[in-house]
Amino acid sequence: MTLEVLVSTMHQSDLEIVNRMNIRTDAIIINQCDRNDYLQYEDGAKRIKMYSFDEKGVGLSRNSALMRATADICLMADDDVVYDDGYENVVLDAFKNNPRADMIMFNVPTLNKDRKDDLNIQSHARVNFTNFMRYGTYCIAFRRESVIRANIYFSLLFGGGAKYACGEDTIFIADCLKKGLKIYSNPARIGTVKQEESTWFKGYNEEYFFDRGVLHKNLFKRLSALINVQFAIRKYNLYKSDMDFWGAIRHMNRGSREWEI
Repeated sequence: MTLEVLVSTMHQSDLEIVNRMNIRTDAIIINQCDRNDYLQYEDGAKRIKMYSFDEKGVGLSRNSALMRATADICLMADDDVVYDDGYENVVLDAFKNNPRADMIMFNVPTLNKDRKDDLNIQSHARVNFTNFMRYGTYCIAFRRESVIRANIYFSLLFGGGAKYACGEDTIFIADCLKKGLKIYSNPARIGTVKQEESTWFKGYNEEYFFDRGVLHKNLFKRLSALINVQFAIRKYNLYKSDMDFWGAIRHMNRGSREWEI
């Protein structure tokens, strides 16, 4: 069984990112920048391919990596992830021990003290429509054949660089569930994520809540208004210094209405 890390990044001039992320396996790096070129590096233990494209959009970046992947298992990555030594054995052993799994979510704890409410996987569990929104892209590993057979790709409308600033990962997981892929969580840690900067998050402003409303309508259709309220309650302590409760709901509902047009 083989493993490839699929990295989305921007403005890289060389392959130093491989060392920064502690990548020890094959990897495909999609580098969105101001040029089009290709770099490849092999050292006997791993093969690194970096494609540089003059384009933007994280969904487009992730699709570019997915369509070029060849390994049995793909591990999604953002460029602020640093992998633990031995991560490849943890990931591959998890799939060997759970042959039913098409996708597994691993622990990648954040180092940002302001994001400590983010996911901390505590047990082996089935991921379903009641809990799938908890997971970010950098947690995801999947059997490439399962995703390709189901014809699942990342949305080009959502995520950094797209019309709506976030949600390409959530929609991807939802599409996998809709197509019947079996998804599990695994408490094993494979690395850490810094989350110090974001290409899309500019604070809990009107645009943020508007885009969340669009995302909720895309995912939940008629239940979007209820999800908007639930989200406003659950995240209140995070945004209360930037936006009042009813303002958050109002802007999310406005976004949900736009998706109907």
